[in-house]
Amino acid sequence: MSILMAPVKDGKFVETDTQNSLKKATSSDNNGMDKDAFLQLLVAQMQYQDPLEPTSNTEYISQYAQFSQVEQMQNMAATSELARATSLVGQEVYIKTTNSKGESQLKYGKVDYVVFENNKAYLAIDESLYSLEDLDTVVDLDYKNAFDKAYDFTVELNKLPVISSIDLSYAEKIDKLEKIYNEMTDYEKSFLTDENVEKLKKYIEKLKEVREAAGEGDEGEDKDESDTEGTEGTEGADGSGGA
Repeated sequence: MSILMAPVKDGKFVETDTQNSLKKATSSDNNGMDKDAFLQLLVAQMQYQDPLEPTSNTEYISQYAQFSQVEQMQNMAATSELARATSLVGQEVYIKTTNSKGESQLKYGKVDYVVFENNKAYLAIDESLYSLEDLDTVVDLDYKNAFDKAYDFTVELNKLPVISSIDLSYAEKIDKLEKIYNEMTDYEKSFLTDENVEKLKKYIEKLKEVREAAGEGDEGEDKDESDTEGTEGTEGADGSGGA
């Protein structure tokens, strides 16, 4: 499994996103006060109490009640975390990760399944595990696709020069952008700014003017017909066609 392996670079192991996430989850567990630590403190208190002034039974009962409350709270938290993680199966999410250089970045993917271990939930994305604590954003797939489509459209639109510089060499790009826009749904178009929509219209109008000035499509429409006129019936014109 990929979660058990680490790539090697320059003779050293490189920590993967999964290992980094699991390390942070384990570290956060060690920093907390769990029921086992609480029980150890209670046993130590009983073991090292002053024999001349022993702790009363009432105090022990009170502490045991506190211990039970801690255990119940932890069980409730674990159940809540598992339910939350399970609800994310099949969802598109962004996970906060840290690369080998210590730089923060986001990992995008679909949650395939959930692993629950030591009261901690881990999200499986592309066969790698990430702590639920590292969840950054849950994204609707339709929203992401529409956003990405509008973003790519805007990038290509902004690559075009100023309107006055448009010539036929940009015809293919403008035609492609016009086609993409016309095929967008109303929802996808809502991700475009009014400014960019107006810009596209100006490019389309400018290209139309350039084409009219160049006289595209006005010449040679019936050229093939005139070239072939009168060629019918020429077979055997020299009289050699008969048997």
